[in-house]
Order: sequence, then structure tokens, then C-alpha cells
Amino acid sequence: MAAFSSPSGQSTGLVLLLLTSFLVATVAGSFYQSCDTIWGEERVQINDGGQQLTLSLDKSSGSGFQSKNEYLFGKIDVQLKLVPGNSAGTVTAYYLSSKGETWDEIDFEFLGNLSGQPYILHTNVFTQGKGNREQQFYLWFDPTADFHTYSILWNPQRIIFYVDGIAIREFKNLELLGVPFPNKQKMRLYSTLWCADDWATRGGLVKTDWTQAPFKASYRNFNADACVWSSGNSYCSPNKNSWFWEELDSAKKGQMKWVQDNYMVYNYCTDTKRFPQGLPTECAFANIF
Repeated sequence: MAAFSSPSGQSTGLVLLLLTSFLVATVAGSFYQSCDTIWGEERVQINDGGQQLTLSLDKSSGSGFQSKNEYLFGKIDVQLKLVPGNSAGTVTAYYLSSKGETWDEIDFEFLGNLSGQPYILHTNVFTQGKGNREQQFYLWFDPTADFHTYSILWNPQRIIFYVDGIAIREFKNLELLGVPFPNKQKMRLYSTLWCADDWATRGGLVKTDWTQAPFKASYRNFNADACVWSSGNSYCSPNKNSWFWEELDSAKKGQMKWVQDNYMVYNYCTDTKRFPQGLPTECAFANIF
């Protein structure tokens, strides 16, 4: 962990170093230590001494939480077990986001479905308030039967979405080609469970069955190995080099290709009807650089 100080401010730097070390050390601790409820109040339940968190959705309200810390780059992991049974119309969102009209955002969204029908994992990247970079996937397992690990790697070179350690998507920094990349705004982690039955399942044709409520999603093992933003500076963990320069090797690229060949159900980079004037720049160059 690095804290920056002038020679005349060594004691101040030491205090910042110790304080930030404490902040980062608690990121991987309990949900009591690392997260705050942002809405839903009693619908956010923390159990097992802070090691497990459950969000609940009923007809009156959904619920959500956010990380106490803000980050500028990092690797964020959480284990999540999704709403079982008839989850049509529900959305479980897990994402990084900044604030303001030109916000940045990195999204995992899990779109519920009728019993026996697969969830859709919806991913997106927003830069300067603009998204439209959706890729969607089916999962190769039942995400409601057990906990699975969903990770966001965000470093200055790339964003990688992982599921159980398998890369499913990479968004590279192509600023040299005029493609905006989220690298200037600090972001906080958010997760919410809410009703979006006007669009979430089959474009809104299938509505939420409130007789199945409350709907519940469970979380455990939240970990942020990240650069924590504090007092106008970013303080990185001692493990920074394990992710700050991370890229996909040939084996991980092979795994990503397997996922995209077999489980991808939508890719904005192939949607020529949506972009009749030409596909976004990153689509043409993503596999070159």
C-alpha cells in the first residue's frame, strides 16, 4: 500500500498509510464492515456474524446495498446465489458506478425467468454516461442452486468479467482510437434486487408473479482487492500487482471463446440493425490489440 507525503509531512503520511491499510484490510471482512444498506431497510438481512447478506423483494419494495469504500481500479469478487423458482420480472444487479450525469459503470445484471427457464446474464459498460455496449449470456450451471463467484477486474488497460474464474467478456482500453474508457472517476460497488417486469423477461411479456414473493438473493465472500479512494487520493493494496497488470493469457482467451461460442445470446458488436451507420469502433479492434 502506498501513501504519498512530502519529507516534511512524514507523520501525516504514516497516519494515512495506517488508516488506509485498515480500510483495505476490512474490505474482505464482514458485510457489517464493508457495506451499507441503501434501500429496502429490513429487506436487507445480514447473518452468520456478518458473513452472509440476503436481499429481498416484495410487492412494496426491493432492496440494495453499497460498499463503504469507493475505488479507482481493482478486482471485485462476490459469491451470489440467485432468486430460485419463478423469478420472472426480477433483476439482481451487481455493478460498479460513479455519480453524476457523465457517470461510468460496469454491470452484471441477472434477468429472472419462469421456473425451468434459464437466467440471462446481462453485461454492460458505461463511459461518460453512455452505455449501449450490452453482451448477454446464458450460464452453464443453475445459478440458484448454489453460490457462484462473479468478478469484475478493472485496471487501466482493460475490464474483464469473470464467472467462477472463467472470463466471459473483455472490454479493452482503446482511448487511442477515440473510445472512452472508465479510468478517471472513482466508483462504488452496488447491488440491488428489484422488479423490472416491464422489460426484464421476454421484453416485458412475462410479469412478476407476486404470489411467489418474497424473492431472495444471497451473497457471501465479498472481497475488494482494490485501490481505495480517500481524501482525494487512491491508495492501493499490497497485492496491487496481481491484478493491476492482469491480462488474458491464451488459456483464458480459449475459455472466453468457449463461453462466447456456446452461451452468448446477444452481442452489440454483431447487431448491424441497431447500428446501421457502422458498428462501434471497439468492435472492429477488440481482437487486434
